[in-house]
Amino acid sequence: MTQSVLVVDDEPNIVLSLEFLMKQMELDVRIAEDGDAALQEIGREAPDLVLLDVMMPKRDGFSVCRAIRANAAWDDVKIIMLTAKSRDEERERGLAAGADDYIVKPFSTRDVRHRVGRILKLD
Repeated sequence: MTQSVLVVDDEPNIVLSLEFLMKQMELDVRIAEDGDAALQEIGREAPDLVLLDVMMPKRDGFSVCRAIRANAAWDDVKIIMLTAKSRDEERERGLAAGADDYIVKPFSTRDVRHRVGRILKLD
């Protein structure tokens, strides 16, 4: 069974890049442009992984991450936060909210592939 990824970002170029990359990895990809849409998508069908931007309209990534972790039905959902915020405090905040990993933008496609592969055990 093919694993699925929900890409949550409000920047079209980043969404396009991540969607292309995830499809190259033979993953099913869905898109959400803000935090509220992300939670609706997860409610419809929980993905294996959420690639979650931090700074978005309506609801930020930290809030979305906490909401995912608060729902026992979504315990198996993995979360990688993506953000331009590179300070250690921001990383710690993301991990404390329940993220499995934290990638700083701009990111290398090689790094994203490696981390997604590791988290989804694609090796």
